[in-house]
Formats: sequence, structure tokens, C-alpha cells
Amino acid sequence: MTDPRVSELARIIINYSTRVRKGDTVVISSSGTGAIPLVKELHKRSLEQGAQYVHYHISVPEIARDFFNIASPEQVSYFPQHELDLMKKATVYIGIAAADNSMVLANAKQENMVLYTKTMKSIQDERVKHTRWLVTRFPTHSAAQDAKMSLEEFETFLFSACNINWQKEAKKQEELKKLMEKTDKVKLIASDTSLTFSIKDMPAIKCCGMRNLPDGEVFTAPVKDSIDGYITFNCPAIYQGKEYNSIRLRFKKGKIVEATSPGKNRELNKVLDTDDGSRYVGEFSLGVNPAIRFPMRNILFDEKISGSIHLAMGNSYDDCSNSNTSAIHWDMVKLLQGDGKIFFDGKLIQKDGKFVHPKLTSLNPK
Repeated sequence: MTDPRVSELARIIINYSTRVRKGDTVVISSSGTGAIPLVKELHKRSLEQGAQYVHYHISVPEIARDFFNIASPEQVSYFPQHELDLMKKATVYIGIAAADNSMVLANAKQENMVLYTKTMKSIQDERVKHTRWLVTRFPTHSAAQDAKMSLEEFETFLFSACNINWQKEAKKQEELKKLMEKTDKVKLIASDTSLTFSIKDMPAIKCCGMRNLPDGEVFTAPVKDSIDGYITFNCPAIYQGKEYNSIRLRFKKGKIVEATSPGKNRELNKVLDTDDGSRYVGEFSLGVNPAIRFPMRNILFDEKISGSIHLAMGNSYDDCSNSNTSAIHWDMVKLLQGDGKIFFDGKLIQKDGKFVHPKLTSLNPK
């Protein structure tokens, strides 16, 4: 018997997030076998909505690890044209992560993972720019362990953060969107953090279940060369299978001029040296999911934490472009709960993770 919470998640994805309809070509991609119950529900509902073709693919992260460790640079850089051809046919893309071990790539060859990211960028761009896409997570023992929960507790948490009334959340986010689009100068003050930048004339984008589940953020992009100061991120950052803690970045005229992470300085700077755009910021966002209050070493959740901000190193999104392009888009999260202030044009809008601006208080968790 299918868990009704899985059925509800599939309903939200198919009927609300991606709006599958007659004639669509749907691609469902799962990393890990644990998400088969959700893949099955998505496949069934896509057909019921009239999709002309539903392609599903289940990959095994342990095999990907072998690929990165064994393959030659020529093999890693081989371009899979057939995957691009499929993505060009797709109108809907649904990605699910359900790995049995979140650290399976921790010791894989980093240079091959960086090269692979570059190789696959055009396929990712095709997906992001030309499909109605959605990425989500499925509860596994590994994710529950990362969150320091039992599997049952994590299931309850995940579905409570995903299966909510996103139309209602969209209305609550509208005031923050409007305020961000009127703002020029942003200032962040917190422990080992003093950062200023401009978001003048940049659009703000509401995130209310249309691209991520869980969702719950409002993002924009800083003017590319406007960031000055320093910031220390207090949320674990997982990238290419490696965990980085206490990442400290110092900016000058928008560029990262110094980057440290205890025990991981070399690896951190290698990622930030991926290309010309990887030391610039492509996104600034405020997390507003009312059900997510603490980090769990999973960026799809952590970037939505109520009372947090995050910056993404690298590529900016087309719907909010600051002209920065890169093969990477690495979100780094700063928790401001109990320690932090956000100013828009000199006016305090959030203190210690709670909105104090009168038009934004509805975004605070009940």
C-alpha cells in the first residue's frame, strides 16, 4: 500500500509544480533506488494527466563513484549527446535524490568531478531553461542519519516541509519580493560577518513549490561587482560529496579574494577556481520555509531554513541574472537565528532570524 504522504507529494509535483498535461514528454530521474515508490506514483500520475511519453532513469551513486575514480579525463569529458537529445525533447523534468550514503563521493577524484560538471553543463542548461523542472528528496536512512533523526521522524519532517499549501505561501512571499525589488543596499551583520552589496534593479523571485520541494525562499542576485566585506557560514556545506564547515569568504569588488575552511582550504579553493565566474556570487536569498528550523546537511532543505540567508557562488539564474556565468552554483548558508541583522537601505528588516518589518511578519513561523 502506498504511503498517502507519497501520493500527496506526487500530486503536488504533477498537478501544481510541473503542471503535467496532455502531450508532455516527462523525464523522471532518481539518484538512488530508495525513491522507487515516488517514481512509481509520478509515472502513474503523468500518464493519467495525458503525457505522451514518460522516461524514468534510476542511477546508483556507488557506480558514479567508480566512474570518477577509474575513468580517464577523456572518458569523463566524453559528451553524452543522447542525453542532450532527450532533454531537448523533454517538456517536464523531475529529479529525485535518495542516496543510501550521502558521503559516497567524499573521496572520489575531485578533478574528475569538476571536469564532469563542466562537461554536463549544456545538458543542465537545457533542463533549467527549457523544461518545467522540479527537484526533490525522498526519505532514506542516510538522510535521516544526517539530520540526526530516526527514519520515521525524518519522514514526518520531510513531508511536513513539502506537503503544504504553496499557493498560500506564495501570497506571504509577495511582500518580501516587492521590498527586495525596491532595495538598493543590503547589509548583513552577524558573528564574523560584515557584508554589504547592492541588489538595485534586480528582480526578486518567489520560490513556492514550483522548482524545489521542499521550497520556501525569495532570491535575487547581487550586482556582480558590489560585494565587499567578509562572511562566515555556520551551516555545513556539502559539495561534490565533501563536507565543508565554517567556510569564511572575504570579498573585494564582488570577487572572493580569500577563502578558508578548516582542513579543506585546498579543496575549497580548487572548486572556487573552476572557471572565471566561480569566485563571484550568482544568488542572494532569504529562507522562509516555516517547517525547516535547523540544518541537516542537505542543501535542498538547509537553504530554506526560516531565519537564514544564503549566497550561491558561481552561476546566476536566467530569470535573475547579474551576468555571472559559471559551471558551478554552490549555495552556502548562514543561520541568523539568535545572531544576525539584515538591513535594506539602512532599515532593519530582520533581527536574530525573525522579520521585524511590519509587512513581513507573516513569514515568521507560528
